[in-house]
Amino acid sequence: MSNEITVKLKCSIKELCNLLENKEFRIVEKYILDDTYFIPKELNLKEMNNREILSRAILLRDITEFIPERKVIKLTFKNKQIDDKGNILKQNKIDCEILNVQTGKAFIEAIGYDELMNIKEDDIVYEKYGLQIAIKDIKDGDQLIEVEIVKDNSELDTIDKIKQKIKELEIPIDTN
Repeated sequence: MSNEITVKLKCSIKELCNLLENKEFRIVEKYILDDTYFIPKELNLKEMNNREILSRAILLRDITEFIPERKVIKLTFKNKQIDDKGNILKQNKIDCEILNVQTGKAFIEAIGYDELMNIKEDDIVYEKYGLQIAIKDIKDGDQLIEVEIVKDNSELDTIDKIKQKIKELEIPIDTN
């Protein structure tokens, strides 16, 4: 399990790429992510907030990777522990690779799930010293970064320390 934070960008993706490359971050992944979220049919969405709904979702992920070059299709369940304010305290995920999107969708529907939404994004992941910064260009949506610690790093073992690192790197983000 790792700590991560996702925030909106206040600059262009090109500007952020230049900033990271000038700070000697290197590209470790580049991919297109096509996520379809499915939730149990019996959920009463009117009685739940967004975090509660998403905590019950199964994702059908269709990933076209360019760095490294490969195609991955998988079912993903994200297990998140969320506090009363909606902050993610802990999280992990379980992945199951499958052969194709159609079979995955048929399986999910057969066990009583309905499609909730589809999100497509272009991602570029930079890394330096175990700190990964994923730039997410959401189709018809926002431009985000997801900052994650991928190696044991006691200097960045809390969300507050990750926020401070973003500030130190002078990454222009929306702090709201």
